[in-house]
Amino acid sequence: MGHMTLEALKKAAKSGEIDTVLVCLVDMQGRLMGKRFHVSNFLESGHVETHCCNYLLATDLEMATPDGYASTSWEAGYGDYVMKPDLSTLRRIPWLDGTALVLCDIIDHHSHEPVPHTPRQILKTQIARAKEMGFTPMMATELEFFLFENSFDDIRRGGFRNLTPISGYNEDYHILQTTKEEHVMRPIRNLLVEAGVPVENSKGEAETGQEELNIRYADAMAACDHHTLAKQAVKEIANQQGHAASFLPKWRADKVGSASHIHQSLFKGKTNAFYKRGADLTMSDTMRSYVAGLLKFTPEITVMLAPYVNSYKRFLAGSFAPTKIAWSIDNRTAGYRLVGDGTKGVRIECRIPGSDVNPYLACAAQLAAGLTGVEAGLKLAKPVTGDVYNMTQVPEIPPTLRDATEVFRKSKMLRKTMGDWVVDHYTRAAEVEQETFDAAVTDWEVARGFERA
Repeated sequence: MGHMTLEALKKAAKSGEIDTVLVCLVDMQGRLMGKRFHVSNFLESGHVETHCCNYLLATDLEMATPDGYASTSWEAGYGDYVMKPDLSTLRRIPWLDGTALVLCDIIDHHSHEPVPHTPRQILKTQIARAKEMGFTPMMATELEFFLFENSFDDIRRGGFRNLTPISGYNEDYHILQTTKEEHVMRPIRNLLVEAGVPVENSKGEAETGQEELNIRYADAMAACDHHTLAKQAVKEIANQQGHAASFLPKWRADKVGSASHIHQSLFKGKTNAFYKRGADLTMSDTMRSYVAGLLKFTPEITVMLAPYVNSYKRFLAGSFAPTKIAWSIDNRTAGYRLVGDGTKGVRIECRIPGSDVNPYLACAAQLAAGLTGVEAGLKLAKPVTGDVYNMTQVPEIPPTLRDATEVFRKSKMLRKTMGDWVVDHYTRAAEVEQETFDAAVTDWEVARGFERA
């Protein structure tokens, strides 16, 4: 369901079912960028390759062209990349009339080599590393977001003030309230499944207007593709219904933030390599070393889990967002939660990422850390119990983007597993975000000091 072969697309084009093909790359922010092809041109040549400006992988959220990137500059003239469709991702997009979509790999126009700092390529590198070790990474991401009464355009014209969530009270698991939102959530579930994204369920989350969408686990690349398509669908379908859907992690200080937890395990063939019957908590030695790697290297990978200034506003005690680097058994106060112990589905959940995360970067970073732990045979400390927020002996997640950037920049592990080019590129991305924020004058500053300063 959803996926199409090129032959199936030809038939759909001939019958008039499909007239448009979205040819997309995933940018540094995890967004879909690309072109709308008439299906006839896509079938003629676009399915082989097309081109895009290389600035698309060296920009910020507002599509500015900041300096300091080695990959692009005004001096170098902002040339082209080759967008090469990955035809295994070709699928119908049922919430858009007559439309199919394909994701692209990005190739250097001159060397014809993969562009190393593209999110899908960064993840591919870690998947290949796992394969060399005999493993297939399996992952699932949760998507949390807020729905608002008004549309994106209305909210923007209003200066992003007086934001009104679609519900008036905490709707965590609340069937009555979420029934009132089914005009948005029902088509999201159904149309994503029709597009080949295996949605399991949706539910109300622990705030006013907050939703959660859960997608079945898959191999790491498919899981990230599913996440990206689902996020796009949520925004587009909500907009079609006159509502805005926001993945900003912390849109108001007195509201709970939105997360994007990552569930992960390593498989050997069809067997979960994290499971060992009879072992303590049924955790294999592989799993223990993997989790030990996650714990050891979390500070170094935090930029890839929390890429913006706002990302760090989630990390508050008592908010269900973690503040400490620890693992625990089914404990939502820890940065990492053991799930499914005693079953063949035993896995580790990373609770650090917010809803603004680029899934490819976050999953690649988790793999880089965890696989390093397996390679080194790291030993796992005992799980913590109780309220992790109040444990002063447990190390903290870097509390700000500025702090996380410095640790990321100096990471020997990431420079070894991802390469200097990738680390330097995303260090610059974090610096640009911080510099832009530092230059801004916020509403808080004006209200606080306008009269009283």
